[in-house]
Amino acid sequence: MRRALTVPRAIEVVLDPALILTWLLALVLALGKELDVHVLVASLLVFALTFPGNVRLTDTVPALIGKSLLTALVALVALGLLECLGAWITMAPTRTLLPWLAALPVLLVGANLVARGALRRILERSGGQDTAVVCGINRIGVSLAARLHASPYVGVRLLGYFDDRARDRLPPVEDRHFLGGFTQLTDFARLRRVDRIYLALPMATQPRILKILEDLKDTTASIYFAPDIFVTELINGRVETVGGMPVLAVRDTPFLGVNAVVKRAEDIVLSALALLAAAPVFLAAAVAIRLDSPGPVLFRQRRYGLDGREIGVCKFRTMTVVEDGAGQFAAAQRNDQRITRVGRFLRRSSLDELPQLLNVIRGDMSIVGPRPHAVAMNEQFRKLIPGYMLRHKVKPGITGLAQVRGQRGGDDVDSLRARIASDLEYLGSWSLGMDLAILLRTLPVLAGDKSAY
Repeated sequence: MRRALTVPRAIEVVLDPALILTWLLALVLALGKELDVHVLVASLLVFALTFPGNVRLTDTVPALIGKSLLTALVALVALGLLECLGAWITMAPTRTLLPWLAALPVLLVGANLVARGALRRILERSGGQDTAVVCGINRIGVSLAARLHASPYVGVRLLGYFDDRARDRLPPVEDRHFLGGFTQLTDFARLRRVDRIYLALPMATQPRILKILEDLKDTTASIYFAPDIFVTELINGRVETVGGMPVLAVRDTPFLGVNAVVKRAEDIVLSALALLAAAPVFLAAAVAIRLDSPGPVLFRQRRYGLDGREIGVCKFRTMTVVEDGAGQFAAAQRNDQRITRVGRFLRRSSLDELPQLLNVIRGDMSIVGPRPHAVAMNEQFRKLIPGYMLRHKVKPGITGLAQVRGQRGGDDVDSLRARIASDLEYLGSWSLGMDLAILLRTLPVLAGDKSAY
Protein backbone atom coordinates (compact mmCIF):
# COMPACT_ATOMS: atom_id res chain seq x y z
CA MET A 1 0.00 0.00 0.00
CA ARG A 2 1.19 3.54 -0.64
CA ARG A 3 2.07 5.24 2.59
CA ALA A 4 0.98 8.61 3.88
CA LEU A 5 3.68 11.28 4.10
CA THR A 6 4.49 10.94 7.81
CA VAL A 7 7.67 12.46 9.28
CA PRO A 8 9.63 9.16 8.91
CA ARG A 9 8.38 8.79 5.34
CA ALA A 10 9.30 12.41 4.56
CA ILE A 11 12.83 11.72 5.80
CA GLU A 12 13.08 8.67 3.52
CA VAL A 13 11.81 10.64 0.52
CA VAL A 14 13.82 13.85 0.91
CA LEU A 15 17.03 13.08 2.82
CA ASP A 16 19.22 11.61 0.05
CA PRO A 17 18.15 14.01 -2.75
CA ALA A 18 18.64 17.01 -0.42
CA LEU A 19 22.08 15.78 0.63
CA ILE A 20 23.14 15.29 -2.99
CA LEU A 21 21.89 18.77 -3.90
CA THR A 22 23.82 20.31 -0.98
CA TRP A 23 26.93 18.30 -1.84
CA LEU A 24 26.78 19.41 -5.47
CA LEU A 25 26.47 23.12 -4.63
CA ALA A 26 29.34 22.81 -2.15
CA LEU A 27 31.44 21.05 -4.82
CA VAL A 28 30.83 23.88 -7.28
CA LEU A 29 31.92 26.45 -4.71
CA ALA A 30 34.99 24.37 -3.81
CA LEU A 31 36.00 24.36 -7.49
CA GLY A 32 35.77 28.16 -7.50
CA LYS A 33 32.81 28.31 -9.89
CA GLU A 34 29.80 30.60 -9.81
CA LEU A 35 26.29 29.46 -8.95
CA ASP A 36 24.87 30.51 -12.31
CA VAL A 37 21.78 29.28 -14.16
CA HIS A 38 23.66 26.26 -15.62
CA VAL A 39 24.56 25.04 -12.14
CA LEU A 40 21.01 25.54 -10.88
CA VAL A 41 19.51 23.65 -13.83
CA ALA A 42 22.01 20.82 -13.39
CA SER A 43 21.28 20.72 -9.66
CA LEU A 44 17.53 20.46 -10.25
CA LEU A 45 18.03 17.67 -12.79
CA VAL A 46 20.19 15.63 -10.42
CA PHE A 47 17.68 16.23 -7.62
CA ALA A 48 14.86 15.00 -9.88
CA LEU A 49 16.80 11.84 -10.81
CA THR A 50 17.36 10.89 -7.18
CA PHE A 51 13.94 11.91 -5.86
CA PRO A 52 12.32 10.23 -4.02
CA GLY A 53 15.06 8.59 -1.97
CA ASN A 54 15.17 4.80 -2.11
CA VAL A 55 16.64 4.15 1.36
CA ARG A 56 14.17 3.01 4.01
CA LEU A 57 14.61 3.53 7.74
CA THR A 58 13.95 -0.19 8.26
CA ASP A 59 16.64 -1.30 5.78
CA THR A 60 19.50 -3.38 7.14
CA VAL A 61 22.91 -1.70 7.22
CA PRO A 62 24.21 -3.72 4.22
CA ALA A 63 21.07 -2.76 2.27
CA LEU A 64 21.55 0.87 3.33
CA ILE A 65 25.15 0.85 2.07
CA GLY A 66 24.20 -0.82 -1.22
CA LYS A 67 21.36 1.60 -1.92
CA SER A 68 23.52 4.60 -1.00
CA LEU A 69 26.28 3.48 -3.38
CA LEU A 70 23.73 3.05 -6.17
CA THR A 71 22.21 6.48 -5.53
CA ALA A 72 25.68 8.08 -5.52
CA LEU A 73 26.53 6.29 -8.78
CA VAL A 74 23.35 7.54 -10.47
CA ALA A 75 24.10 11.10 -9.34
CA LEU A 76 27.74 10.98 -10.48
CA VAL A 77 26.90 9.47 -13.88
CA ALA A 78 24.23 12.13 -14.40
CA LEU A 79 26.74 14.84 -13.54
CA GLY A 80 29.28 13.35 -15.91
CA LEU A 81 26.74 13.49 -18.75
CA LEU A 82 25.94 17.16 -18.14
CA GLU A 83 28.21 19.19 -20.39
CA CYS A 84 28.81 22.22 -18.16
CA LEU A 85 29.66 20.30 -15.02
CA GLY A 86 31.46 17.63 -16.99
CA ALA A 87 33.83 20.26 -18.36
CA TRP A 88 34.41 21.74 -14.92
CA ILE A 89 35.13 18.36 -13.40
CA THR A 90 37.59 17.57 -16.20
CA MET A 91 39.50 20.78 -15.44
CA ALA A 92 39.44 20.28 -11.67
CA PRO A 93 42.66 19.19 -9.92
CA THR A 94 42.61 15.51 -9.04
CA ARG A 95 43.61 16.19 -5.43
CA THR A 96 40.50 18.38 -5.08
CA LEU A 97 38.04 16.31 -7.06
CA LEU A 98 38.68 12.76 -5.82
CA PRO A 99 37.96 13.47 -2.13
CA TRP A 100 34.67 15.14 -3.13
CA LEU A 101 33.62 12.17 -5.29
CA ALA A 102 34.54 9.66 -2.58
CA ALA A 103 32.74 11.72 0.07
CA LEU A 104 29.29 11.41 -1.53
CA PRO A 105 28.47 7.77 -0.67
CA VAL A 106 30.08 8.22 2.77
CA LEU A 107 27.89 11.29 3.31
CA LEU A 108 24.73 9.39 2.31
CA VAL A 109 25.45 6.40 4.56
CA GLY A 110 26.50 8.54 7.53
CA ALA A 111 23.52 10.89 7.29
CA ASN A 112 21.06 8.00 7.12
CA LEU A 113 22.59 6.31 10.18
CA VAL A 114 22.49 9.59 12.11
CA ALA A 115 18.87 10.20 11.04
CA ARG A 116 17.87 6.73 12.28
CA GLY A 117 19.42 7.20 15.71
CA ALA A 118 18.13 10.74 16.12
CA LEU A 119 14.58 9.90 15.06
CA ARG A 120 14.37 6.92 17.39
CA ARG A 121 15.59 9.00 20.36
CA ILE A 122 13.20 11.84 19.52
CA LEU A 123 10.24 9.48 19.38
CA GLU A 124 11.22 7.81 22.65
CA ARG A 125 11.88 11.01 24.61
CA SER A 126 9.16 13.24 23.23
CA GLY A 127 6.33 10.86 24.05
CA GLY A 128 5.21 11.43 20.47
CA GLN A 129 4.41 7.79 19.86
CA ASP A 130 0.78 6.80 19.40
CA THR A 131 -0.50 3.94 21.54
CA ALA A 132 -2.37 1.17 19.73
CA VAL A 133 -4.24 -2.07 20.31
CA VAL A 134 -5.19 -4.83 17.88
CA CYS A 135 -8.64 -6.42 17.88
CA GLY A 136 -8.28 -10.02 16.76
CA ILE A 137 -5.54 -12.51 17.59
CA ASN A 138 -5.33 -14.13 14.18
CA ARG A 139 -2.92 -14.27 11.27
CA ILE A 140 -3.59 -10.69 10.22
CA GLY A 141 -3.54 -9.32 13.77
CA VAL A 142 -0.30 -11.08 14.72
CA SER A 143 1.32 -10.05 11.41
CA LEU A 144 0.27 -6.43 11.94
CA ALA A 145 1.69 -6.46 15.48
CA ALA A 146 4.98 -7.93 14.23
CA ARG A 147 5.27 -5.16 11.63
CA LEU A 148 4.64 -2.50 14.26
CA HIS A 149 7.32 -4.00 16.52
CA ALA A 150 9.77 -4.18 13.60
CA SER A 151 9.12 -0.57 12.56
CA PRO A 152 10.13 1.69 15.47
CA TYR A 153 10.06 4.72 13.17
CA VAL A 154 6.33 4.44 12.50
CA GLY A 155 5.75 6.14 15.85
CA VAL A 156 3.22 3.58 17.11
CA ARG A 157 3.63 1.62 20.38
CA LEU A 158 1.53 -1.53 20.57
CA LEU A 159 -0.08 -2.20 23.95
CA GLY A 160 -1.59 -5.59 23.16
CA TYR A 161 -4.57 -7.53 21.81
CA PHE A 162 -8.27 -7.94 22.44
CA ASP A 163 -10.20 -11.07 21.45
CA ASP A 164 -13.41 -12.76 22.60
CA ARG A 165 -12.32 -16.34 22.04
CA ALA A 166 -11.02 -18.64 24.75
CA ARG A 167 -7.24 -18.59 25.15
CA ASP A 168 -6.90 -22.23 24.07
CA ARG A 169 -8.41 -21.29 20.67
CA LEU A 170 -5.99 -18.41 20.08
CA PRO A 171 -2.48 -18.34 18.66
CA PRO A 172 0.08 -18.12 21.48
CA VAL A 173 0.74 -14.58 22.76
CA GLU A 174 2.34 -13.41 25.99
CA ASP A 175 -0.08 -12.99 28.89
CA ARG A 176 0.89 -9.34 29.31
CA HIS A 177 -0.16 -8.65 25.72
CA PHE A 178 -3.62 -10.20 26.10
CA LEU A 179 -5.77 -7.30 27.32
CA GLY A 180 -9.20 -8.92 27.43
CA GLY A 181 -12.38 -9.41 25.41
CA PHE A 182 -14.14 -6.94 23.18
CA THR A 183 -16.53 -5.89 25.97
CA GLN A 184 -13.50 -4.49 27.83
CA LEU A 185 -12.12 -2.63 24.83
CA THR A 186 -14.10 0.60 25.19
CA ASP A 187 -13.25 1.17 28.85
CA PHE A 188 -9.59 0.34 28.22
CA ALA A 189 -9.40 2.69 25.22
CA ARG A 190 -11.02 5.52 27.18
CA LEU A 191 -9.04 5.10 30.43
CA ARG A 192 -5.68 4.50 28.76
CA ARG A 193 -6.29 7.12 26.07
CA VAL A 194 -5.54 4.70 23.25
CA ASP A 195 -4.72 6.55 20.02
CA ARG A 196 -5.24 3.79 17.46
CA ILE A 197 -7.40 0.68 17.31
CA TYR A 198 -6.73 -1.81 14.52
CA LEU A 199 -9.64 -4.10 13.67
CA ALA A 200 -8.08 -7.29 12.30
CA LEU A 201 -11.34 -9.18 12.09
CA PRO A 202 -12.85 -11.19 9.22
CA MET A 203 -15.35 -9.09 7.29
CA ALA A 204 -17.82 -11.95 7.69
CA THR A 205 -18.18 -10.98 11.36
CA GLN A 206 -20.00 -7.77 10.46
CA PRO A 207 -22.40 -7.70 13.49
CA ARG A 208 -19.47 -7.98 15.89
CA ILE A 209 -17.56 -5.23 14.05
CA LEU A 210 -20.60 -2.95 14.11
CA LYS A 211 -21.03 -3.56 17.85
CA ILE A 212 -17.39 -2.65 18.51
CA LEU A 213 -17.70 0.50 16.41
CA GLU A 214 -20.85 1.53 18.23
CA ASP A 215 -19.22 1.03 21.65
CA LEU A 216 -16.09 2.95 20.60
CA LYS A 217 -18.08 6.09 19.82
CA ASP A 218 -17.46 7.02 23.45
CA THR A 219 -13.67 7.20 22.88
CA THR A 220 -11.36 9.51 20.95
CA ALA A 221 -9.36 6.67 19.39
CA SER A 222 -8.74 6.57 15.67
CA ILE A 223 -10.03 3.31 14.21
CA TYR A 224 -8.45 1.41 11.33
CA PHE A 225 -9.60 -1.69 9.48
CA ALA A 226 -6.92 -4.27 8.74
CA PRO A 227 -8.93 -6.49 6.36
CA ASP A 228 -7.57 -9.78 5.13
CA ILE A 229 -6.50 -8.44 1.75
CA PHE A 230 -2.93 -9.61 2.13
CA VAL A 231 -3.82 -13.13 1.04
CA THR A 232 -2.73 -11.86 -2.37
CA GLU A 233 0.30 -9.80 -3.32
CA LEU A 234 -0.48 -6.09 -3.50
CA ILE A 235 0.91 -4.25 -6.53
CA ASN A 236 0.62 -0.47 -6.25
CA GLY A 237 -2.20 -0.86 -3.75
CA ARG A 238 -3.93 2.36 -2.77
CA VAL A 239 -7.29 3.82 -1.82
CA GLU A 240 -9.26 5.76 -4.43
CA THR A 241 -12.76 7.15 -4.66
CA VAL A 242 -15.34 6.57 -7.39
CA GLY A 243 -18.01 9.25 -7.21
CA GLY A 244 -17.28 9.70 -3.52
CA MET A 245 -17.30 5.97 -2.79
CA PRO A 246 -13.97 4.59 -1.47
CA VAL A 247 -12.51 1.64 -3.36
CA LEU A 248 -9.29 -0.27 -2.73
CA ALA A 249 -6.87 -0.86 -5.60
CA VAL A 250 -5.16 -4.22 -5.05
CA ARG A 251 -3.30 -4.60 -8.35
CA ASP A 252 -2.66 -1.70 -10.70
CA THR A 253 -0.07 -0.12 -12.95
CA PRO A 254 2.47 2.29 -11.42
CA PHE A 255 2.20 4.53 -14.49
CA LEU A 256 -0.70 6.79 -13.66
CA GLY A 257 -0.85 10.59 -13.64
CA VAL A 258 2.57 12.22 -13.34
CA ASN A 259 4.33 8.84 -13.39
CA ALA A 260 2.87 8.13 -16.83
CA VAL A 261 4.18 11.45 -18.18
CA VAL A 262 7.63 10.87 -16.66
CA LYS A 263 7.84 7.34 -18.06
CA ARG A 264 6.79 8.39 -21.57
CA ALA A 265 9.23 11.34 -21.58
CA GLU A 266 12.01 8.98 -20.49
CA ASP A 267 11.17 6.58 -23.33
CA ILE A 268 11.03 9.25 -26.03
CA VAL A 269 14.26 11.00 -25.04
CA LEU A 270 16.34 7.86 -24.48
CA SER A 271 15.09 5.98 -27.53
CA ALA A 272 15.64 9.01 -29.82
CA LEU A 273 19.21 9.41 -28.56
CA ALA A 274 19.85 5.68 -28.90
CA LEU A 275 18.52 5.63 -32.48
CA LEU A 276 20.84 8.48 -33.47
CA ALA A 277 23.85 6.84 -31.82
CA ALA A 278 23.07 3.39 -33.26
CA ALA A 279 22.40 4.45 -36.86
CA PRO A 280 25.76 3.09 -38.16
CA VAL A 281 25.16 -0.19 -36.34
CA PHE A 282 21.69 -0.45 -37.91
CA LEU A 283 23.17 -0.02 -41.38
CA ALA A 284 26.00 -2.50 -40.82
CA ALA A 285 23.67 -5.14 -39.38
CA ALA A 286 21.20 -4.75 -42.26
CA VAL A 287 23.94 -5.23 -44.87
CA ALA A 288 25.42 -8.23 -43.03
CA ILE A 289 22.02 -9.97 -42.71
CA ARG A 290 21.23 -9.41 -46.38
CA LEU A 291 24.58 -10.84 -47.51
CA ASP A 292 24.53 -13.79 -45.09
CA SER A 293 21.23 -15.49 -45.94
CA PRO A 294 18.05 -14.97 -47.97
CA GLY A 295 15.07 -13.36 -46.27
CA PRO A 296 14.00 -10.01 -44.80
CA VAL A 297 16.31 -7.87 -42.68
CA LEU A 298 13.58 -6.96 -40.21
CA PHE A 299 10.54 -8.94 -39.15
CA ARG A 300 7.78 -8.63 -36.57
CA GLN A 301 6.97 -11.08 -33.83
CA ARG A 302 3.58 -11.08 -32.17
CA ARG A 303 3.82 -10.33 -28.48
CA TYR A 304 1.50 -9.26 -25.67
CA GLY A 305 1.83 -5.57 -24.82
CA LEU A 306 0.12 -3.29 -22.32
CA ASP A 307 -3.03 -4.84 -20.82
CA GLY A 308 -2.45 -8.04 -22.82
CA ARG A 309 -3.08 -6.47 -26.25
CA GLU A 310 -1.09 -7.96 -29.11
CA ILE A 311 1.69 -5.85 -30.63
CA GLY A 312 4.23 -6.44 -33.38
CA VAL A 313 7.78 -6.33 -31.97
CA CYS A 314 10.50 -5.38 -34.48
CA LYS A 315 13.68 -7.50 -34.59
CA PHE A 316 16.62 -8.16 -36.86
CA ARG A 317 16.22 -11.57 -38.49
CA THR A 318 18.71 -14.00 -36.95
CA MET A 319 17.33 -17.32 -38.23
CA THR A 320 16.63 -18.98 -41.52
CA VAL A 321 12.95 -19.05 -40.50
CA VAL A 322 10.66 -16.18 -39.56
CA GLU A 323 8.30 -17.21 -36.74
CA ASP A 324 5.85 -14.64 -35.45
CA GLY A 325 5.38 -16.41 -32.11
CA ALA A 326 1.62 -16.82 -32.52
CA GLY A 327 1.36 -20.57 -33.03
CA GLN A 328 3.75 -23.34 -32.08
CA PHE A 329 6.72 -21.37 -30.86
CA ALA A 330 10.10 -23.05 -30.47
CA ALA A 331 12.55 -20.99 -28.42
CA ALA A 332 16.15 -20.85 -29.58
CA GLN A 333 18.36 -23.59 -28.14
CA ARG A 334 22.12 -23.92 -27.84
CA ASN A 335 23.62 -24.88 -31.25
CA ASP A 336 20.24 -24.23 -32.88
CA GLN A 337 20.62 -24.99 -36.61
CA ARG A 338 18.10 -22.30 -37.53
CA ILE A 339 20.40 -19.49 -36.37
CA THR A 340 22.53 -17.91 -39.10
CA ARG A 341 26.19 -16.95 -38.71
CA VAL A 342 25.41 -13.25 -38.49
CA GLY A 343 22.38 -14.03 -36.38
CA ARG A 344 24.50 -15.83 -33.81
CA PHE A 345 26.61 -12.69 -33.34
CA LEU A 346 23.57 -10.44 -33.19
CA ARG A 347 21.90 -12.61 -30.57
CA ARG A 348 25.04 -12.94 -28.46
CA SER A 349 25.46 -9.16 -28.41
CA SER A 350 21.68 -8.51 -28.16
CA LEU A 351 21.93 -6.28 -31.24
CA ASP A 352 18.97 -8.16 -32.69
CA GLU A 353 16.82 -6.21 -30.21
CA LEU A 354 17.88 -2.76 -31.49
CA PRO A 355 14.90 -2.30 -33.87
CA GLN A 356 12.64 -2.36 -30.81
CA LEU A 357 13.65 1.27 -30.31
CA LEU A 358 11.13 1.91 -33.10
CA ASN A 359 8.46 0.23 -30.95
CA VAL A 360 9.42 2.53 -28.07
CA ILE A 361 9.07 5.65 -30.26
CA ARG A 362 5.68 4.39 -31.46
CA GLY A 363 4.52 3.78 -27.89
CA ASP A 364 4.17 -0.03 -27.99
CA MET A 365 7.15 -0.62 -25.69
CA SER A 366 9.35 1.08 -23.10
CA ILE A 367 13.11 1.24 -22.75
CA VAL A 368 12.82 -0.53 -19.37
CA GLY A 369 10.11 -3.03 -18.50
CA PRO A 370 9.34 -6.76 -18.50
CA ARG A 371 10.67 -8.44 -21.63
CA PRO A 372 7.86 -9.48 -24.03
CA HIS A 373 7.29 -13.20 -24.50
CA ALA A 374 5.89 -14.93 -27.56
CA VAL A 375 2.09 -15.17 -27.61
CA ALA A 376 2.29 -18.97 -27.67
CA MET A 377 4.57 -18.94 -24.61
CA ASN A 378 2.19 -16.63 -22.77
CA GLU A 379 -0.76 -18.92 -23.45
CA GLN A 380 1.25 -21.92 -22.28
CA PHE A 381 2.48 -20.51 -18.99
CA ARG A 382 -0.22 -18.07 -17.88
CA LYS A 383 -2.12 -20.94 -16.26
CA LEU A 384 0.98 -22.52 -14.71
CA ILE A 385 2.55 -19.49 -12.98
CA PRO A 386 0.38 -17.38 -10.64
CA GLY A 387 0.59 -13.68 -11.50
CA TYR A 388 2.05 -14.31 -14.95
CA MET A 389 -0.29 -11.90 -16.74
CA LEU A 390 0.20 -9.12 -14.17
CA ARG A 391 3.46 -8.27 -15.94
CA HIS A 392 1.28 -6.84 -18.72
CA LYS A 393 0.06 -4.02 -16.49
CA VAL A 394 2.99 -2.05 -17.97
CA LYS A 395 4.48 -1.86 -21.46
CA PRO A 396 7.11 -4.48 -22.26
CA GLY A 397 10.70 -3.25 -22.27
CA ILE A 398 13.92 -3.69 -24.23
CA THR A 399 15.70 -4.41 -20.95
CA GLY A 400 14.40 -5.09 -17.48
CA LEU A 401 15.10 -6.08 -13.90
CA ALA A 402 15.07 -9.79 -14.71
CA GLN A 403 17.64 -9.32 -17.47
CA VAL A 404 20.17 -7.46 -15.31
CA ARG A 405 19.79 -10.20 -12.70
CA GLY A 406 20.88 -12.78 -15.24
CA GLN A 407 17.42 -14.33 -15.61
CA ARG A 408 17.45 -14.24 -19.39
CA GLY A 409 16.79 -17.32 -21.49
CA GLY A 410 15.13 -20.62 -20.71
CA ASP A 411 11.49 -21.54 -21.26
CA ASP A 412 10.98 -23.97 -18.38
CA VAL A 413 8.62 -23.22 -15.48
CA ASP A 414 11.38 -22.58 -12.90
CA SER A 415 13.23 -20.08 -15.11
CA LEU A 416 10.03 -18.25 -15.99
CA ARG A 417 8.86 -18.19 -12.37
CA ALA A 418 12.07 -16.38 -11.37
CA ARG A 419 11.64 -13.89 -14.22
CA ILE A 420 8.01 -13.23 -13.33
CA ALA A 421 8.98 -12.58 -9.69
CA SER A 422 11.46 -9.91 -10.83
CA ASP A 423 8.89 -8.40 -13.21
CA LEU A 424 6.33 -8.08 -10.42
CA GLU A 425 8.95 -6.58 -8.12
CA TYR A 426 9.62 -3.96 -10.79
CA LEU A 427 5.91 -3.12 -11.00
CA GLY A 428 5.65 -2.71 -7.25
CA SER A 429 8.74 -0.54 -6.71
CA TRP A 430 9.20 1.46 -9.93
CA SER A 431 10.96 4.81 -9.87
CA LEU A 432 12.91 6.85 -12.42
CA GLY A 433 16.09 6.12 -10.49
CA MET A 434 15.35 2.40 -10.70
CA ASP A 435 15.05 2.63 -14.49
CA LEU A 436 18.38 4.46 -14.77
CA ALA A 437 20.05 1.92 -12.48
CA ILE A 438 18.77 -0.94 -14.67
CA LEU A 439 20.10 0.81 -17.79
CA LEU A 440 23.53 1.28 -16.18
CA ARG A 441 23.63 -2.44 -15.33
CA THR A 442 22.40 -3.61 -18.75
CA LEU A 443 25.57 -3.24 -20.87
CA PRO A 444 27.94 -5.18 -18.60
CA VAL A 445 25.30 -7.89 -18.11
CA LEU A 446 24.80 -8.31 -21.87
CA ALA A 447 28.55 -8.34 -22.50
CA GLY A 448 28.97 -11.31 -20.16
CA ASP A 449 25.66 -13.04 -20.86
CA LYS A 450 26.16 -16.77 -21.45
CA SER A 451 22.45 -17.56 -21.72
CA ALA A 452 21.99 -15.83 -25.10
CA TYR A 453 22.27 -18.13 -28.11
